[in-house]
Amino acid sequence: MFYKILGVWLFSSLCSIATAQETFQVKGIVLHAKDLTPAQGASIVGNNLFAVSTTTGAFSINNVSKGTYTFTASHIGCEPTTISVDVGPNMKEIKIFLVESTTVLDEVKVNGKTKNREIQEIAIVSQTVSKEFLNSNRENSLMQTLSKIPGVSTINIGSGQSKPVIRGLGFNRIAVVQNGIKHEAQQWGNDHGLEIDQYGIENIQIIKGPASLLYGSDAIAGVVDIQPNKTPLPNSFGGEVNILGESNNDLLGVSAGIVSRKDKWFYRSRITYRDYGDYKVPADRINYENYIFELHENNLRNTAGNEADASLGIGYVTEGFKSETVFSNVNAKNGFFANAHGLEVRTSSIDYDSSNRDIDLPYHKVNHFKITNNTTVNTGNHELFFDFGYQNNNREEHSEPVPHGYMPQPPNTKERLFIKNTYSLNFRDAFKPTDQHDMVLGLNMEYQNNNIGGWGFLIPEYNRFTAGIFAYDQFEINTDLHVLGGLRYDVGRVDTKAYFDWYPSTVNNEDGSTSYIYLQRSKNKTIDFGSLSASLGLSYIQNKTSYKINVGRSFRMPLANELASDGVNYHMYRYERGDLNLDPEVSYQLDLSFEHTENSFSVGVSPFVNIFQNYIYLNPTSSYYETIQIYEYTQAEVFRIGGEFNASATITKNLQLDASVEYVYSRQQSGPKEGFTLPFSPPLSGLLSARYQFEKLLFFNQPQLITDFRITAAQEQIVPPEEKTDGYQVLNMSFLSELDVFKNSLPLEMRVKLNNVFDTKYFNHTSFYRLIDVPEAGRNISISLTIPF
Repeated sequence: MFYKILGVWLFSSLCSIATAQETFQVKGIVLHAKDLTPAQGASIVGNNLFAVSTTTGAFSINNVSKGTYTFTASHIGCEPTTISVDVGPNMKEIKIFLVESTTVLDEVKVNGKTKNREIQEIAIVSQTVSKEFLNSNRENSLMQTLSKIPGVSTINIGSGQSKPVIRGLGFNRIAVVQNGIKHEAQQWGNDHGLEIDQYGIENIQIIKGPASLLYGSDAIAGVVDIQPNKTPLPNSFGGEVNILGESNNDLLGVSAGIVSRKDKWFYRSRITYRDYGDYKVPADRINYENYIFELHENNLRNTAGNEADASLGIGYVTEGFKSETVFSNVNAKNGFFANAHGLEVRTSSIDYDSSNRDIDLPYHKVNHFKITNNTTVNTGNHELFFDFGYQNNNREEHSEPVPHGYMPQPPNTKERLFIKNTYSLNFRDAFKPTDQHDMVLGLNMEYQNNNIGGWGFLIPEYNRFTAGIFAYDQFEINTDLHVLGGLRYDVGRVDTKAYFDWYPSTVNNEDGSTSYIYLQRSKNKTIDFGSLSASLGLSYIQNKTSYKINVGRSFRMPLANELASDGVNYHMYRYERGDLNLDPEVSYQLDLSFEHTENSFSVGVSPFVNIFQNYIYLNPTSSYYETIQIYEYTQAEVFRIGGEFNASATITKNLQLDASVEYVYSRQQSGPKEGFTLPFSPPLSGLLSARYQFEKLLFFNQPQLITDFRITAAQEQIVPPEEKTDGYQVLNMSFLSELDVFKNSLPLEMRVKLNNVFDTKYFNHTSFYRLIDVPEAGRNISISLTIPF
């Protein structure tokens, strides 16, 4: 069914492009009649046609049918001008001259701030990621795309999935937010990726460091906030088709999106499909625990997968009111290299080399359905924000039905099933009691219901409820000095459900007799939590230099797997056991930031100091269960320090150089692993980038050549059973350009990217497959084409 819908969608999109080629483009320029200077921001309005002039005064209106049209051009301080245009072949560029208005106004005081200025005034270490950055740096997953940002790295799970890591912390310590709603799946799993379509995203804000004040639990290490797309202009229609191909894993992908608005109603929709084969590594064999796995043509067998995504947004906007509801669905199936997933290939009858595109056991299937609504009401003195969300995450983990211990032969391949429903509500009231204060009062509520199935047990069924109230104030002492302070209190409840094995186990009694009982793995248990979050920061701007300091207290509620897991995780070769007596994690952090910007040079540094009172982690013990080592969740005090450095310089008009360095140092101050670092700690890493803008190159418009050279030090600070990882250097290159292919149409955007230019064999310390000595992907050529209409 999905393929039929995909076919209809692509056919409609291509028809739209074809229609645009049969129509015409109205192009022109708006000038001030007095001195012939460009009129930037002038509105050109016709019947269901609309455009805004650029900094040069130029404008264009696409997909206009042949005929005679009337357009009205208007600009602040000028008299509106109406012209008549005959649209057809051989049409010349239009020139519109605006005459200054003779109306005399009293003195008007205008207060306005750029987005960059607003970010400088907020005493939070954050970074905004634009649509241009996402398009220029797009990789196989959203988090791999963002990994170029200092302080952001990933836990890669093959070539199609990854998890975010900010300053060395990941999993449920990072809140991923989309359209104001926290993305809720099975984030605790090492091999569970992020179910978000990275196409169609326009703006992301990344907060480095604790953000529980605004986002509640799970934001103790940072936030990836995928913000709602901007509202379309009135009487507008547009879209794009993205086509992608890659050589390393033979990926083929297509994504098509449409955005339209009449007067008050607007809609946007997108559909994406990706299909890829086993990815290649610069090795012909893998040596794991003295067993050699031969790789056919360097393919890491059974790492193929596919993904199908769709979304539809419907919105209404009028003066003082805006509301948009977005429906989205992400469906993916991913294979796993068998011996990274507990399946002994040496004893399996599966022919993993039959094809590089088939998906054999073990594999995951996941479907994430989401509904979000964002509503804003402006009453004059108050701006009210309402966010509503519903999510259904359905994850299946399939593995070969092999009996273990007292377990008989399982009836099917469905080892585990997780069905998680999440209901969310956020409310904020933003107001200004005086000109110097920007205050926000808010409420967050979330309810989760997680059900399980399959023949393998790891975590119990549970219900979880959290609620928090917060308030913060951004106080302007003077134009360049701002203070941000806030408080928050959260309550939470976790209800775990009882679980018994579906098969009997043999138990030897004290009297010498033998019993056969169904072992209990979890209990009916209700646990309540409560915690306080606070933040106080100062921002100072001195000419071209900005300074920030922020100190905060954040928290994180324990998860059901940390509290009540009691089973064998064959995917990770270990027995995992939770602890119902765990306390919420509490973190104290000091953040500093310094940024200086000149016309052709900028530099910034962002150090931090972080202390966890009771960090929760999975500790390997000396005990075993059926020859499998037992890991237990425990808590320890942890000290962390680190930061990021970045610099940028414009060498010539066409050449720009960028450099960044990131580093995190961690030490456990108590507990059984005292003196060790934290698991998955990223090593010292630096990135050098060079961007050259050509004036003109053959038939390429505005071509750019980009080189990225990643230098990563060895990671010798580990936590057993981790292994030390050697340092490495990797070179990536990109070529971006616009192409004028279709007459009277917008230019096509092309990107050719060559990753791992020298096919370097290296290991990423935070990669999922690093545990079994699998190197990262080899050389990869990707070609993407964006066709706007």
